[in-house]
Amino acid sequence: MLLRGIVSTPLPSLHLNTTRTVTVSAQTPTTTNYSISDKELESRGFILRRTISDLNLDHLNKVFVAVGFPRRDPAKIKIALENTSCVLWMEYKKTQKPVAFARATGDDVFNAIVWDVVVDPSFQGIGLGKAVMERLIDDLLEKGICNIALYSEPRVLGFYRPLGFVADPDGIRGMVYSTKFNNNNKTRS
Repeated sequence: MLLRGIVSTPLPSLHLNTTRTVTVSAQTPTTTNYSISDKELESRGFILRRTISDLNLDHLNKVFVAVGFPRRDPAKIKIALENTSCVLWMEYKKTQKPVAFARATGDDVFNAIVWDVVVDPSFQGIGLGKAVMERLIDDLLEKGICNIALYSEPRVLGFYRPLGFVADPDGIRGMVYSTKFNNNNKTRS
């Protein structure tokens, strides 16, 4: 399901405990609230990262597989990450492995699409997914990008709604090009 969030002000229902001022384009500065501060994440043993330089792709792939994504070719993951506008992941200090990850692609001006939001199952339920998403959205807003979309499985829609994502408010429906569908329906002369 395609969800879109135009995030420019905090949601009052979130009751979050840390704040940061963000300037979005030429708009008035807004305040972004984080459910877990950077300091608290660090005290829990997590390192927040925004580059892929220290990211072990085999370890990331293990997290993908652990949450039900198909195993991916590490060379293709590397290319995808090199073509990613914004990446955010958390490393657990004790293991030096990624435990939470999200990325966004787009035109770096108007639009971004969030991809590959994952949290290692043994670290789920402690707020890491929310912490990664809050910061990813913040980073996109700092670039002036206000049209942020993502694709989500129906079972996790409830995770994204409190972050400001809704079914497209303009009623736009996403479509996906399907090679399976098109290969079955092509007629050759």
